[in-house]
Amino acid sequence: MSIKIAVTGAAGRMGKTLIEAVSLNASAELGAAIERPGSSFIGADAGELAGIGTNGITVVDDINAVINDFDVLIDFTAPAATVANAQACVEAGKKIVIGTTGCTEQELTTIHRATEQTAICMASNFSTGVNVCFKLLNEAAKILGDDYDVEIVEAHHRHKVDSPSGTALSMGEAVAEGLGRNLKDVAIYGREGQVGARPDKEIGFATVRGGDVVGDHTVMFLADGERVEITHKASSRMSFGRGAVRAAVWLAGQPAGLFSMQDVLGL
Repeated sequence: MSIKIAVTGAAGRMGKTLIEAVSLNASAELGAAIERPGSSFIGADAGELAGIGTNGITVVDDINAVINDFDVLIDFTAPAATVANAQACVEAGKKIVIGTTGCTEQELTTIHRATEQTAICMASNFSTGVNVCFKLLNEAAKILGDDYDVEIVEAHHRHKVDSPSGTALSMGEAVAEGLGRNLKDVAIYGREGQVGARPDKEIGFATVRGGDVVGDHTVMFLADGERVEITHKASSRMSFGRGAVRAAVWLAGQPAGLFSMQDVLGL
């Protein structure tokens, strides 16, 4: 039996990718497509919108109007909208995959509270390759230890609104955990002026924004005489789309709770 999936933000770059990704997964089918109120795409056929041909799913502007048409919602929109959608899913007993980044502590608390009543899979990045990198970074940090400085560089398209990227922060968390550090205590987000010598346990972040870069991330472990780099470069949003749909199919069989893409992949 196919898992019925709803995609919100259906007219956006990621939304259209997700609609296509659902069509490519033999275990899933599109149950609903949702856009913000006032969007010019309300009433459009979701398949035509995504460029994959007519599929008979009409884009709507209210999740409650289609709440009975899906099993799992995939949300890659904005924090406030994601929180509202999570609350709607809780009330209807639906599950939700969240790829939204840039949430405040209060918004994250609300989402985490929702996991007491429904299953939520939340990740900064749903690419299988990136999640393998998280595992590798944690292991590398444990092995290399405090003898290596750590710097993280990420690049994204000009339209990305949060910085550093959620993926870069997750990479920093993976490294910090491997080193036995608290990222909040050692992270530095950019440098300017006479900042002095680099503290031994600092984890630095640098951000690049421009053009149409889908997502590039590099973590450098630097020591005297050598440098180890672990890099992931995304050339298409489909890597995120396929992963999110894979997570949705997996999540459909899970009890209430908070899960990550690491859980989906068994890492």
